[in-house]
Amino acid sequence: MAAPFVDTAKITVRSGNGGNGVVSFHREKYVANGGPDGGDGGRGGNVVVTIDDHMSTLMDFRYKRKYVAKNGMDGGGKRCTGKDGEDLILQVPRGTIIRDAETNEIIHDMADEKPFVLCKGGKGGWGNQHFATPTRQVPRFAKAGMPGESREVVLELKLLADVGLVGFPNVGKSTLLSVVSRAQPKIANYHFTTLFPNLGVVYVEEGVSFVMADIPGIIEGAAQGAGLGHDFLRHIDRCRLLIHVVDVSGSEGRDPVEDFETINAELAGWSPELAQRKMIVVANKMDIMTDPELLERLRAHVESKGMELFELSAAAHQGTRELVKKAAQELAQLPPVTVYEATYVERPPEVDTTGEVDIQVYDDTWVIEAPWLQRLIANVNFGDYESRNWFDRQLRESGLFDKLEAMGIKDGDIVSLYDLEFEYQR
Repeated sequence: MAAPFVDTAKITVRSGNGGNGVVSFHREKYVANGGPDGGDGGRGGNVVVTIDDHMSTLMDFRYKRKYVAKNGMDGGGKRCTGKDGEDLILQVPRGTIIRDAETNEIIHDMADEKPFVLCKGGKGGWGNQHFATPTRQVPRFAKAGMPGESREVVLELKLLADVGLVGFPNVGKSTLLSVVSRAQPKIANYHFTTLFPNLGVVYVEEGVSFVMADIPGIIEGAAQGAGLGHDFLRHIDRCRLLIHVVDVSGSEGRDPVEDFETINAELAGWSPELAQRKMIVVANKMDIMTDPELLERLRAHVESKGMELFELSAAAHQGTRELVKKAAQELAQLPPVTVYEATYVERPPEVDTTGEVDIQVYDDTWVIEAPWLQRLIANVNFGDYESRNWFDRQLRESGLFDKLEAMGIKDGDIVSLYDLEFEYQR
């Protein structure tokens, strides 16, 4: 039994925490006052998304929903830096869109070969070697590592195909794909044979080829969720050209014009832009046609809309060569496959700053640690002026500066917040 086709999945991902820095002092026989040599913690592992062209479904994410990268190792003595956490690699099919689960905004479109870092690992904490100064020669403190990032995302597969075959079930789309490409979809004479999209590469001539997709499951009401069409209409979004296959044989008592308009209405119901996509109309099953009037009615209707009608029999391999040549000509004039731009914008985190704060004083250095402070720093871009101002406001509104002044901090004292140090100014 074939595995089910899965083209959406919601998962939670978290990068690794940075390792802690350590407090250590150089110890060597006959060497006095060796000084601090505590090493830094290693960086936490990233969560990296890459493309696997051998994958055609998100089935791997159906049962496992949480993915966590490795933490960085703690530092050691003798200035030894802890080992970085191993990156977690998530492989997805080409064409997978990563969306923020809360806002549905696009974070990234996996349409090219470049790996995408979805969550960055936390920075490693500094060892006490960094805190030695002429006035502070024996720093007995180090920094904890920064926490990793966490996201809940939706993976959504939108096939990367140049041409999409659309039409009612059992009109011969799968047969046509198997004839013009090396794809081997299941084919039988009953409805809903195809339960997932099939892709095939069509070779036209030397240096000319394109990718064709058989989009299954479209029936009346598909755009509103009837049948399987709602699941698969998204895969037409990227197709530059549509080939609309219509059964004109009359073998099932269907009206080709009515079928043609019904499918077009579903495409428009899914996306008004999709209804304007370039389309070639194919009258299929000509070899078993019983009523030529059906063909002529469809031809008149299609041509009245400014479209071209191709007559063929996919099963008998008649007219297929002319069709793929026409498709290649049209594709040469159309823009490339759509790549979706990111719409997700990082928002300032909502951090509860009312938690406990640990403040330690070493000479003129004030070492401050708090879980909420870790989260705050991890979301600040210190290279951006507005981001730094926002960080300063958060510290003042938290009451941290009031606590420091009540404890006797002076202008020029050093404030140490994890891997950040600055001189205190009122």
